[in-house]
Amino acid sequence: MTTQLTAETLSRAIGRLAPHLESVAAELNQADARIGDGDLGITMTKGARELRAVAGELPDDLGAALMTCARAFTKGGGSSYGTLLATGLMTAAKACRGKSTVDWTAVSGLLDAAVVAMADRGGASLGDKTVLDTIDATARALVDLDDPAAMTEAALAATEDTLDRFRDRPNRVGRARMFAEKSIGLHDPGMLAFREILCGLR
Repeated sequence: MTTQLTAETLSRAIGRLAPHLESVAAELNQADARIGDGDLGITMTKGARELRAVAGELPDDLGAALMTCARAFTKGGGSSYGTLLATGLMTAAKACRGKSTVDWTAVSGLLDAAVVAMADRGGASLGDKTVLDTIDATARALVDLDDPAAMTEAALAATEDTLDRFRDRPNRVGRARMFAEKSIGLHDPGMLAFREILCGLR
């Protein structure tokens, strides 16, 4: 077990994440096409490729490493969703500035802070059927956990539960909001993308 989160941990995670996101790009595009622009898979793939390009050069300062990742993802995934994820990474970067290691038990709090910053940036609220709902559920599920493998499984379980709970609700924000009742019975693409991030980390 890796006892703490480090820049090296991030680098290894990116190595697993990037190829997985490329493998599910078509599925994410299809889900997004139902209530959006149909390019979410492209966004995630481009962002992941930029992350992989910097993964081997991350500084030891965890805050600086996370900021590098945020900028890289913004460069590749220049959509509203990419901007939101980058905002979450930047928020975590500020909290970790000057630290070479962070205890795994701190991840829940980092996600909480990311949700607040992402909500402020994107104008969404919890309950609007967006990625914020899955991230918030993950933060709740990770409280006091300190084993990366157990954390990933807990995060995936919380995300799947959130997808199920929100499937029969309408989207209330963003482009998907225009589909209103038509979005009932469909998974939110941003939630699905977050699930795939977790699957890639697994």
